[in-house]
Amino acid sequence: MALDAPVGLPVREAADFGGLGVVVIGLDLGTSGVKAVAVDSGGVIQAQATTPLAVSRPQPLWSEQDPQDWIVATGTAIRSLPDTVRRRTRAIGLSGQMHGATLLDAEDKPLRPAILWNDGRSGRECIALEAAAPDLVAITGNRAMPGFTAPKLAWVRAHEPEIFAATRRVLLPKDYVRLWLTGEAVSDMSDSAGTLWLDVERRDWSDALLSATGLTRDHMPRLIEGSSVSGVLRPEAAEALGLPQVPVAGGGGDNAASAVGIGAVAPGQAFVSVGTSGVIFVADDAFRPEPQRGVHTFCHALPKTWHRMSVTLSAASAIDSVARLAGFSSTAEAVANLGEGQPDDPLFAPWLSGERTPHNDPSASGVFVGLTHATTREALVRAALEGVAFALADGFEALGSPQVEALTVVGGGTRITGLGPLLAATLGRRLVYRDGGEAAAALGAARLARMALAGEASLSLCRPGPIVQEVDPDGGLAERLARRRAAWRGLYPALTRTFQELSP
Repeated sequence: MALDAPVGLPVREAADFGGLGVVVIGLDLGTSGVKAVAVDSGGVIQAQATTPLAVSRPQPLWSEQDPQDWIVATGTAIRSLPDTVRRRTRAIGLSGQMHGATLLDAEDKPLRPAILWNDGRSGRECIALEAAAPDLVAITGNRAMPGFTAPKLAWVRAHEPEIFAATRRVLLPKDYVRLWLTGEAVSDMSDSAGTLWLDVERRDWSDALLSATGLTRDHMPRLIEGSSVSGVLRPEAAEALGLPQVPVAGGGGDNAASAVGIGAVAPGQAFVSVGTSGVIFVADDAFRPEPQRGVHTFCHALPKTWHRMSVTLSAASAIDSVARLAGFSSTAEAVANLGEGQPDDPLFAPWLSGERTPHNDPSASGVFVGLTHATTREALVRAALEGVAFALADGFEALGSPQVEALTVVGGGTRITGLGPLLAATLGRRLVYRDGGEAAAALGAARLARMALAGEASLSLCRPGPIVQEVDPDGGLAERLARRRAAWRGLYPALTRTFQELSP
């Protein structure tokens, strides 16, 4: 990989292009795919393309990807946009799956597959890390969990010492893509807040926490705000992608970028994300940590803003898995003709990758309870949808059941038929589906690119999109689900010891 410093258009010169027909590209590196969206000066998506990615699970609890796959998928997604759109591009913004550990050698080549956010192998390292760094929770606002980046490096240090010794730089997934795009090792505040190396209130690396995992600032990328310019496309990257040499914005972690994309930037604004994982997100104007129930507190993608969120590690991915196990060819087929829930439907706990909020337990695993000879495959899928709704409701309560009238729904899981009414009834809030909600993270990345061009973080660019659908809580459904959820909530305490005994 050639990483010579880029020579391209100055940012101000690029910003001066303006006018009709100019677009910015938002690039979202997800777990299951890379999405590129081209947004015009009016904020309208003009074109979009997605390239799928595969996850490797070579051992129980492991979840990995080859960083080179991100580069290939990024190139394919961007080149799939119309040539006329690419020629009019004036900036790129980045969003990405958080927490992934990409270990690079002295020549910035990956030393091993990246360890992803839903990897659960480092549970023991989390315990050791909190013991070695007593101020960790106070500095980061978060408990040590296997999903975060720092425990992954502690695991590599203990189990792959040769690789750890050769590591000269650690990057998050989207920042590895940025390195290929610009030659610059840079990260933004919102993504870096999920490493357990950032002082989240001060928005700077913590030397003490880096030292606890045997690292220094020299291993870390330069920090900027998500609305700032991180670099300019290298000539080789620009040629490969069919783009001008344009600036690349700092961008954000996927949830912070989604918040920018749907307009959740003011204090108290909230959304629910249903993707591979499930998230309840609340924007804040100050650092307000609540680590006692597994709530995350991170920097937002805009300066002087923060956010809290609950995380269910398996949401749409759990529904996909159950649909596959039940013999359906796709999730769409599985949910097409489910019918109404029945009293004898089983209960399902969607902890296929362990769980974060509120349990913080990497040993938790998926469970069906109540199977009989009469259980149908449709009942299994209904239970999966309910289980995801119940898990998200646990996270909502861990956040203090935010007093918002409605929650915007974002993420690819917005397409799952039947999930919306269950979520609305379980959360007790109206759900709002907005135009562009499936691509909220990429749209937010594009908005951050526009801010980088303008040289300022403008909240006027973060307006919510048009509403395309609303789902109000159904009282009768809420009453039925409340009874089932009361039984469902007994599953974790009843099975905690079993989970630990079964854990590798």
